[in-house]
Amino acid sequence: MEAPKLGRYAIQSELGRGAMGVVYKATDSVLERTVAIKTVNMNLSPDEAKGYEARFYQEARSAGSLNHTNIVTIYDVGRVNDVVYMAMEFIEGVELRSMVADGRPLPVTQAISIAAQVAEGLAHAHDHGVVHRDIKPANIMVVQNGPVKITDFGIARMRASSQELTQTGMMLGSPKYMSPEQVIGKRADHRSDLFSLGVILYEMLCGATPFNGENVTALMYQIVNFVPPAPSSINSAVPELLDYIVAKMLAKPVDERYQSGHEVARDLRQCEQQLGVNVNSTQPPMRTVPLGSLAPGASPELALTHAEAKVIAQTVSRTRGVDAVGAPGEAASPARGVSHSFDSLEATQRLAVLTGTASAPSAAAPRRAAPATIEVGPTPAAAPAALAASAESERQTATQALGSIPRPVPRAGWRRRDWLLVGGAALAGVVVAGAIFKKRG
Repeated sequence: MEAPKLGRYAIQSELGRGAMGVVYKATDSVLERTVAIKTVNMNLSPDEAKGYEARFYQEARSAGSLNHTNIVTIYDVGRVNDVVYMAMEFIEGVELRSMVADGRPLPVTQAISIAAQVAEGLAHAHDHGVVHRDIKPANIMVVQNGPVKITDFGIARMRASSQELTQTGMMLGSPKYMSPEQVIGKRADHRSDLFSLGVILYEMLCGATPFNGENVTALMYQIVNFVPPAPSSINSAVPELLDYIVAKMLAKPVDERYQSGHEVARDLRQCEQQLGVNVNSTQPPMRTVPLGSLAPGASPELALTHAEAKVIAQTVSRTRGVDAVGAPGEAASPARGVSHSFDSLEATQRLAVLTGTASAPSAAAPRRAAPATIEVGPTPAAAPAALAASAESERQTATQALGSIPRPVPRAGWRRRDWLLVGGAALAGVVVAGAIFKKRG
């Protein structure tokens, strides 16, 4: 029986199935080579079909313009009736997703090697103006005795493209591996891919992703507001040198993150070399630089305020032109602050009474209007200890907070209400006395 065909490709077997199409293993009848065929069924309404087809061709253009060892190669794209298809390199390997599915960490050297190869592939894509925006273990193929391959540029964005196929602020990507800017609806750039790779590296080293929640909302809250513990505090086989690399990859403000995949790959390769020579050489006796993107203990902690402020303050409204030109010429972020009518003293006092954890302002302290903008800079190296000491000294119980609330000062002399009360009481006494005497008489 003759195998079914899709254009010049003879279908051999099904490799996978998704919401919109199927991936097949096939043979190119012209070049006589095995390929993977990704298809999308276009049996949709005209408007939907046009949108999906445009996105499909965008993926082909994005990945097809890239030629790198660590990126899957696109051979051909076409359409047969209601099915559009993409012929790509067939990879005999396994998804990284299946390697980390059992919750056990990978060997440190293997995790470093995989992450370094992905970083090198991303660096090449970013150099050509392509941002993947959905880096996750399911899109990374690990080949035995071969290179790691990045697949599925399905929601990649070509910065130089003139057509807007996705809306600004639209959330695209897999929740566990999304960057903070993606979570809050910002436009993702190449540094978002590096954050996602940092999440994957953390998962390979620790056996679990750094951010986890009972639902998507809880997960996204953690991504924006929490910092995970250092990998070495969970897996003793992880050298502390790798903690610093992971911390920089997971920095919440994009300007504190690695700025290119080349930098990530370089540091990972150096770490790999040092591990090959002497594991102990990568483990300093004590940390001298704080890891701002990682918690000091073995449990997640709230992120630093300046990191949260920088994430939120990043510009939301960006156009394709801005993307193509880059950040240097873009306008400052819009002002964000608190309304001038907001009574911060009263609100703080109420919060102190209700929680018993906040410090109530002094009665002598003058009220100040809230600033129109919030600018928070990076915390100096010595600041964490000072902040901790300050917080310890200012922590109050609910009783202390109540005692610190200003009390009204009693006024000297009698008020009008006092005179009325006394006069009323005297008049009532006279009436009662008169009634008693009258009865006796």
